Amino acid sequence: MFFLVGLLMGVGFYAALKILMGCLYTVRPDQRAVVTTFGAVNRLGAGSDAATMSDDERERYEYPQVQVIGPGGPYFKLPWQRVHKVSVATQTVDLTWDPSKAQDTIEAVTKDNLTTGVNGQIRYRVSENNLYPYLFGVESPLEHVMGYFVSVLRERIANFVDPKGQSLLADAVAETEAIAGAGEGDSESTVETKASAVELSEGVSINDLRKNLPLLNQYMEEQCRSTTGRYGIELDAALITEIDPPAEVDRALSAINSTRNQVAADISTARADAEQQITMSARAVEIATNNAQAEVAPLHELANTLVSIKSEGGSDCLKAYLRNLRVPLYKNTERILQTDSKSEGKA
Repeated sequence: MFFLVGLLMGVGFYAALKILMGCLYTVRPDQRAVVTTFGAVNRLGAGSDAATMSDDERERYEYPQVQVIGPGGPYFKLPWQRVHKVSVATQTVDLTWDPSKAQDTIEAVTKDNLTTGVNGQIRYRVSENNLYPYLFGVESPLEHVMGYFVSVLRERIANFVDPKGQSLLADAVAETEAIAGAGEGDSESTVETKASAVELSEGVSINDLRKNLPLLNQYMEEQCRSTTGRYGIELDAALITEIDPPAEVDRALSAINSTRNQVAADISTARADAEQQITMSARAVEIATNNAQAEVAPLHELANTLVSIKSEGGSDCLKAYLRNLRVPLYKNTERILQTDSKSEGKA
């Protein structure tokens, strides 16, 4: 009898100790906890990240704030309560992560209908102030965030246009319009420039995407800020590192790039030659002008001298000066033709 009583007391003591130990819990420094009682959570008020969502999202994802238990312990809970622990440390996940299938890259279609592979990572952490949507809003919040991120990424790739190319083309059009005396309709050159603008902007989107990966990452971070309020996951950074088209497309792109580089080099060479020819022509004109001025200058000086002699000494002085001026010339003369005075005066 005493053995049976002792056994029951021992079992009861063990059960009480087991239940008591199960009611104690701790929270690590990188964790936060939420306690539910029969499935209900202690709500504190409206969510705090509604500003990051649109009006439509704010109506659809109106989640409350909940009581969050910080790191430390041991804490005590009643046996019918449940503790939900969440890691708030920053984590990294591959862009290709998908629990429903295995894949090496994310496929996306560019503006010029090329299917390309995209790879990279996103860095995220669970928002301590939005644990309700993370724990109770959706069944798999990370899966939803990845699906949302990939959808935004595919939409951006399908409509991406190089902003630098657009600005350069806009400047080219403006310059062409200014030269053509714009304002009265499109001239032929303006139309050609605009046509080349469209051709370049819709040229090879993969090249534009590769050149603007930081811009693409920045756009993704801005567009995914609402995930904090929608899923309780705060996107810290988007790191898209690879945009790889199929092998045959990659070879074609390499050929296009090589051709473009060669064309650019030829244009630079031709422009340099033209500038050199223009410079040489301007220098030749300058030299010819200087030579002409050098030939004319003595004649002007002689004319001024004759006018001065005539004005000061009269016609006799001028004739004497001319006679004396002819004397040195006679020494170099081999033959002299004498004409009458009337013909000489005309000569």
